[in-house]
Amino acid sequence: MKITVASGSLQPFTTDQWAMHQQDTIRKRRKRVATIHVADPQGARVVGASVSVQQTAKDFPIGSAIASTILGNQAYQKWFVDRFNAAVFEDELKWYSTEPTSGLLRFDVPDQMLAFVRSHRVMVRGHNIFWENQDATPRWVKNLTSPDDLRAAVNARIQGLMTRYRGEFAHWDVNNEMLHYNFYEQRLGPNASMEFFSVAQDADPLATLFMNEYNVVETCDDPFSTVDTYAAKLRELRAGGAILEGIGLEGHFSRPNIPLMRAILDKLATLGLPIWFTEIDISNKFDAQTQAAYLEQVLREAYAHPAVSGVMLWTALHPSGCYQMCLTDWGLNNLPTGDVVDRLLNEWRTLQAGGQTDAHGAYSFSGYLGEYILTVTYNNRTTQSTFSLSPGDETRHINVQM
Repeated sequence: MKITVASGSLQPFTTDQWAMHQQDTIRKRRKRVATIHVADPQGARVVGASVSVQQTAKDFPIGSAIASTILGNQAYQKWFVDRFNAAVFEDELKWYSTEPTSGLLRFDVPDQMLAFVRSHRVMVRGHNIFWENQDATPRWVKNLTSPDDLRAAVNARIQGLMTRYRGEFAHWDVNNEMLHYNFYEQRLGPNASMEFFSVAQDADPLATLFMNEYNVVETCDDPFSTVDTYAAKLRELRAGGAILEGIGLEGHFSRPNIPLMRAILDKLATLGLPIWFTEIDISNKFDAQTQAAYLEQVLREAYAHPAVSGVMLWTALHPSGCYQMCLTDWGLNNLPTGDVVDRLLNEWRTLQAGGQTDAHGAYSFSGYLGEYILTVTYNNRTTQSTFSLSPGDETRHINVQM
């Protein structure tokens, strides 16, 4: 196909125009209008009833990495569950943590962390089964010189991990950062990743399996992980039979380029798969205020994009700090980045809405997607029920009988 462009021009956007577009997308994709209809047992409209709705759970997953430091730390646990509805373990599921020596399996820590998130109804991602980076591979695995021995080890790893945690993790990053590294594919052949995905799918068919990569959306200067390279690898794996259903973008940003970020998300969206930001942070080479400003830009663009299905922050807290960016100090006092996250979490939820039914016995409001408690009061009678706002273009209608 030959495309000819005549009289081309570039149209600049002001910051306000860009923000208005984000808000418009949020209104269409992250919120929904609902109408509460109140009637008596005979079906007559009830005019002037007091209606109150309160959101109890958010539909859109926003979470953070956690580490073993959260175990036994009641204050940290409360801080976490008060904010987030999703989690990922920073290092505790990686092979070097669960099997530091051949045959020495250590699952006590991830088991405890899983019990914590499960008890608070927090969804959790599995990170990761394999990591192509040789430096992140257990030493004893690197010392396996025979391909047969290595293949036996990786099969034992994936079968043992997936069987133990079958049905527990919503996602699995199957073979981490395969665009930048090739430890397993170099030793087991170019189909190694396809085999990993196939075995993982058979072991836990309800989990969504992800590619996970850095520098796809953060920059255009990395030749190993351009958006086209990412898409080509994904198509290659799927053509080979891999059941690959999720696009993982790590999001380790320096100075973010927001128009580039949107363009890459638009292009990846054409693949028709859910996109998750899996490890968002801002480089610690910036001061705290600059980190916070850049984080807000990234989070607003990610949340507003209709193809993005979830956002994870790479902010597991340790006494010594975090990988690149913390939200609080070790005493759980907010840093500027924590202030940004708290402000956005409050902005992106329906704290409470209410009013009286009109002449038609109806009350309407626009709320963020999620779960709600509905309370209706009229003539000293009160009824309470629950409802959900799920994605949809049509108005959600809820009928209440007094």
